[in-house]
Amino acid sequence: MSIAALQDFLYIMFELTLLFFSISFIINFLEGYIPYAKMTYFLTKHHPLLGAGIAIAFAFITPFCSCSTIPVVVSLLNQQVRFGIVMVFLFASPVLDPTILTLMATILGVKVALAYTIITAIMSILIGFALEKFRFEHQVKQVIVKGEMRLGKKRNIKEALQETFQLMKNVYPYLLVGAGIGAIIHGVVPSKWISTYMGGDKWWLVPLAAIIGIPLYIRLSTMIPISQMLLAKGMALGPIMALMISSAGASLPEITLLHSIFNKKLIAAFIGSVITMATLSGWLFYVI
Repeated sequence: MSIAALQDFLYIMFELTLLFFSISFIINFLEGYIPYAKMTYFLTKHHPLLGAGIAIAFAFITPFCSCSTIPVVVSLLNQQVRFGIVMVFLFASPVLDPTILTLMATILGVKVALAYTIITAIMSILIGFALEKFRFEHQVKQVIVKGEMRLGKKRNIKEALQETFQLMKNVYPYLLVGAGIGAIIHGVVPSKWISTYMGGDKWWLVPLAAIIGIPLYIRLSTMIPISQMLLAKGMALGPIMALMISSAGASLPEITLLHSIFNKKLIAAFIGSVITMATLSGWLFYVI
């Protein structure tokens, strides 16, 4: 690795570490003040659109690891929350996280982060209710949550720091990988090659990126520094966003876990929906 690439790596890691640690600590400290019980009540007792809005907010403040979403989904289903609203949460939770969105705003720009948030939220709502319309709730297995969910646990500063360090321990390797790949791309891959073959408004790049993203399992925390360098080299924003959404929204570990609560038809519909969501979102990024 060249000196310039090493300098890029160190700068990216310093920036990501500072932002990720600070925001994670704030979220862990404030989580205990979030009224989860009231949110669950609104999910079950009010108009579907209000419930969908609450589900998006719920997705925004819950743990961002896609596999952490599954026990929350099971809990919501057991509480008889409307199927479409649970699906809204399932689609939104892995792709909407305040820490990741803040990193995105800092590195890719506020406009990109805002557009990403709005597009993925709307797509999650539309797809969630579409699956309900096609009566996929009959493809849900009977699963009971064992133990209590720990959402809403109040923490003092020491406990919030411990939780943040634990989160950093789990996520930091992905940040390192992302920063390393981003630095290599910046120092090794020619800008002309990326702008020629992966730039412009080629429509087929977006669905291709959406399909590729699922087996790759590239977490958002890994993709953000990579996307920064790809954009700097001339790659179009649409395929990057499609890759980010599909890899975060339907990772292989999450799909494996979903087999324990969904039948095969719903699993297939879930994967197809994530690819559709990533593709349509990527195309929308061509016009913003």
